[in-house]
Amino acid sequence: MILCVRFRLEPTGEVMLPQLLDLLREFTPVVEACPPGEALADVRGALRYFGWGPAELASVVRVRALALYGVDCVIGAGPNPMLARMAAREARPGATLVVEDPAAFLRDRPVVALDGVGRATARTLCGYGLDSVGRVADAPLAVLQRLVGARPGRELWERARGIDRTPVVPGEVSRSLAAERSFLHDELDTGEHRRALLSLTEELGARMRTEGQVCRSLTVTVRYADRTTSSRTRTLREPTAHSAELTALAYAIHASFGFQRARVRGIALRAEGLAPAEGAAHQLTFDPADDKARRIEEVADRARAKFGPRAVLPGSLAA
Repeated sequence: MILCVRFRLEPTGEVMLPQLLDLLREFTPVVEACPPGEALADVRGALRYFGWGPAELASVVRVRALALYGVDCVIGAGPNPMLARMAAREARPGATLVVEDPAAFLRDRPVVALDGVGRATARTLCGYGLDSVGRVADAPLAVLQRLVGARPGRELWERARGIDRTPVVPGEVSRSLAAERSFLHDELDTGEHRRALLSLTEELGARMRTEGQVCRSLTVTVRYADRTTSSRTRTLREPTAHSAELTALAYAIHASFGFQRARVRGIALRAEGLAPAEGAAHQLTFDPADDKARRIEEVADRARAKFGPRAVLPGSLAA
């Protein structure tokens, strides 16, 4: 049994994650961090040792997190990481949702709810009437492989049946980077939203280039005045840490929200699917502007390393 614990942290609370992970390690050594505020824990041994059910163990974790750190959490439990994450996304605050019948839990959910199914894949599947997980599960494997490819088709076929072979890897290096900007007041101006996104993409791009990493996708999370949030994720056309490409995608995601008079309190950006930069391919172009931008970026990175992170800034941020 896998627990997915989503800690309800404040925007600056990611620094508390190591302590919260240590709390989970009191029950099992198999704990994987999923920053900024989530963790997976394989608790099969703990359940046998204590003689508890997953809901009972989750209640103890929640009480200790509240008592020791003042942090509430939402917990999902399932036989594998995918089901545990899906359960955690649907669980109510202060409650635990346990998936005991994967087929019944998945059947009526939209296909986009499955891990690894993005908007493009969902659009392809829906075009053939495969708009729910149950319909995908009932479809022949060969049909899915013709629609989305051999390997993705098999993975989709297995996940629709509640099968996820991804292990919980303790101590795994973070596969994402995140940063957030909070406004001094509830911000209605979409221009200020874009300015915050520019600042975030510059920060994350510089961090990834310094660490020799690239990312595959970006997630923009908008926090509103009533503390609710909205998140959207899109995949880059190629893995990159180039700030200009990150900014263009972040702007496109922001535009997809269709804000008019939304009262926004903060915006967060997460770079996901991190991988070593030396293993990433870059499609060469005949655009001299792209080459020039990358050369300028290299010079700016050297200046920041020598004189500090604010030594070189885009003009709209320096104003």
